[in-house]
Amino acid sequence: MDSFDPIVVLESWTQTLSIQSLFPSSPDEHRPLAVDIGCGKGRYLVAVAQKHPEMNFLGIDRMESRMLKVGRKLTRAGLHHVRLVRMEASYAVRHLLPAHSVSLFTVFFPDPWPKRRHQRRRLFKPAFLDNLDRAMAPGGKLHIATDHRNYFESIVALFEQDARFESIPAYEPTEDERTDFELHFTEQGKPIGRASFVKAGRSTGCTA
Repeated sequence: MDSFDPIVVLESWTQTLSIQSLFPSSPDEHRPLAVDIGCGKGRYLVAVAQKHPEMNFLGIDRMESRMLKVGRKLTRAGLHHVRLVRMEASYAVRHLLPAHSVSLFTVFFPDPWPKRRHQRRRLFKPAFLDNLDRAMAPGGKLHIATDHRNYFESIVALFEQDARFESIPAYEPTEDERTDFELHFTEQGKPIGRASFVKAGRSTGCTA
């Protein structure tokens, strides 16, 4: 039985993660890193990792119960190129990810905090774009999806005003990549807003 445990127990919450230590590989092998923010129950993460063994994947979520469920799925599937970190997303992107290390970010169905007095808690704001820019490799991509129209429009407006990112055709997940949130919302007949962006610079070679 595979005893692999993808859940990372951090020795320090202030030191930058060593990507090479997380994903041991030959010194001359460069594997693009994809980071799934708010990986939830892992439906997207497991599906896309199975399709891209040439990449490394890091799932971030703050709920322990979700982490444990995803961890079991990854272990059963033998996906040794995926790791999980339980942490608040904005902190992880700002403090833990090495500069220029991420070839792909995915943020699917972030909490919209719909009440006006709570909207300051939303993930997408100018400071978060600064942190994304620092962590992303030149040519890195970002895929976003949400069922909340107001939040979607505010996210798109943020990126349209930021010259560090350019809009590209929105990523359309395959059926097996659709998250549990998306399946729930589409069953309710809610439209899904999707957008994708690329960081200015040369391509990272990311295929997802």
